[in-house]
Amino acid sequence: MTSYSIYVVDDEAVVRDGLTLALKKKNYKVQAFASAEYALKAIDENPPDLVLLDIGLPGMSGVEALEIIKAHHPQVIIVMITAYEDVQTVVSSMKNGAYEYVVKPVQMDALLVILRNAFETITMRKEIQALHEKYLKENLPCFIGESNAIQDVMELVTKVAQSQDTPVLIQGETGTGKELIAKAVHYKSPNFKGPMVAVNCAAVPQELIESELFGYEKGAFTGAEKAGKAGLVEEAAGGTLFLDEVGDLSMEAQAKLLRFLEEGEYYRVGGTKKHAVKTRLISATNKDLLHLVDKGLFRLDLYHRFAVVKLEVPALSQRPDDIIPMAKQFLVEFNQKFSKSFSGISPEAQAALKGYNWPGNVRELKNLIERAVLLSAGPELGLEDLDLKDGNGQESANQQDNGHHLPSVCPAGIDFPAIIADIEKSYYEEALNLAGGNESKAAQLLNLTRDKFRYRRQKLNGVR
Repeated sequence: MTSYSIYVVDDEAVVRDGLTLALKKKNYKVQAFASAEYALKAIDENPPDLVLLDIGLPGMSGVEALEIIKAHHPQVIIVMITAYEDVQTVVSSMKNGAYEYVVKPVQMDALLVILRNAFETITMRKEIQALHEKYLKENLPCFIGESNAIQDVMELVTKVAQSQDTPVLIQGETGTGKELIAKAVHYKSPNFKGPMVAVNCAAVPQELIESELFGYEKGAFTGAEKAGKAGLVEEAAGGTLFLDEVGDLSMEAQAKLLRFLEEGEYYRVGGTKKHAVKTRLISATNKDLLHLVDKGLFRLDLYHRFAVVKLEVPALSQRPDDIIPMAKQFLVEFNQKFSKSFSGISPEAQAALKGYNWPGNVRELKNLIERAVLLSAGPELGLEDLDLKDGNGQESANQQDNGHHLPSVCPAGIDFPAIIADIEKSYYEEALNLAGGNESKAAQLLNLTRDKFRYRRQKLNGVR
């Protein structure tokens, strides 16, 4: 059973001693103070779970002490004690953060009920904090960094996450980890127990984006499901809707989104019933939206709604100190995925990783480590295992035979479909990096149609 700590602050010795004795009998850890000044010093050194605080103290009053405690230790629950029902003072205390109040002479049965409810609140708060930490650990395993640039970003993420609904615009080059930043905002926010729904606006045909976002009623258009369908906005209720590549939204879709952001309401395609949903919108782009505004391709009013808070994710080439820590994290991840046991990355390979300019950013680094772990034998990743280009964009001679390092069939067997899927995925991402993010050019590099390239890549990445 958890033993909660209580500080009793009252200038009357009989009240102070009586409460201390009674609460200790209930297995609470109790300390008593005759003045607010002594109590504040103890709270700064070792904050309790709860403070029983007399309003009418000599020197600093209980109301003054309440304000100081809440300013420096907002997690501490405070129950006020008053000698008489001074309504105005009690109301003021409750507005300033007091949890509850009791009237002298204190009735122990009533006080114990208040304490039990208060400690249930503390227990729930600690459980939520534990869930936060669990979600962050499970969902953000690889967004790490030691550079000042990324630490500044993560500091801003923590501040932004305190809000449930403030829109956030994340800007950065392709592959910098914008979706990971969006996840960080979501899982650090009060919405973390709700869903995070992501959609790549560039991957959805413009004629379908409205129905994808807002859903549709039955018979809304040819090919619509008979029962109709809820949209992604509705799926994200109580959580976060992440719109990636918002620079590719049509003007019509922008108008619908603007209405939703301003009013929190929308209509399904083909419907007349108004729907209301509370969700946080996080958007991301690798384009200059203000430049699109100047060209008449993006609404200025929507830009301002998107960009209440802007987060700029620096390119990997701007934070070389993060390359090796991230590479090692990816190594651990793919060791586990492919049942490998690479012990680390050789000094020569680390130097090559830090010397490369990473046009594909974090995504390229992750794909490179995934391919190296899958195709190499170990015991550590060496320079010959990395599919890197030198400063002139030429492949090193000792890297040209990578394709021959396929895993052998061992007595325990191998997951052949997974290996083939990972190889296929690796080629798609490599072609996309070489094409500078242009899907049509990437498809040509692989002798595929653009539609087949997009379909297979989305399927391999688990995109609906």
